[in-house]
Amino acid sequence: MSDADAAGAWLVDERLHPDLVICSPAKRTRQTWQGASLALAQGDPAHGAPEVHYEDQLYYGGRTEVFDLLRAVPEQVRTILLIGHNPTVSEVSALLVPDEQWDGAALELKTSGIAVHTTETGWSDTQPKGMRLSRRHTARG
Repeated sequence: MSDADAAGAWLVDERLHPDLVICSPAKRTRQTWQGASLALAQGDPAHGAPEVHYEDQLYYGGRTEVFDLLRAVPEQVRTILLIGHNPTVSEVSALLVPDEQWDGAALELKTSGIAVHTTETGWSDTQPKGMRLSRRHTARG
């Protein structure tokens, strides 16, 4: 099983089926999404495929552009899966964690790593320290 397949299987096990996927257009991230999507479809066939947006900002941009992408997510979307590149994705994930939850440890996402953040506000209010880290998963050892 590939890392992406394992990540998709974990999403199924955790009942975290994305409504929207925001993915870098790079070949490797597209392959990651393909592996994860196959695992999602096999593990939860009744849930239907999410909408997928391939965004250049995830390839060429930095943290600011990722925050802008998150703020532009329609409010009716409950769960998104962001597939991008390090170090930017790990930096954004770490920036989202509120001070009271931060333990000072580095939050580095490895290949096909997943950080699940939750918020009480809408996407348009996405800001640093604004989303709790509720779960993490690393498909790669």
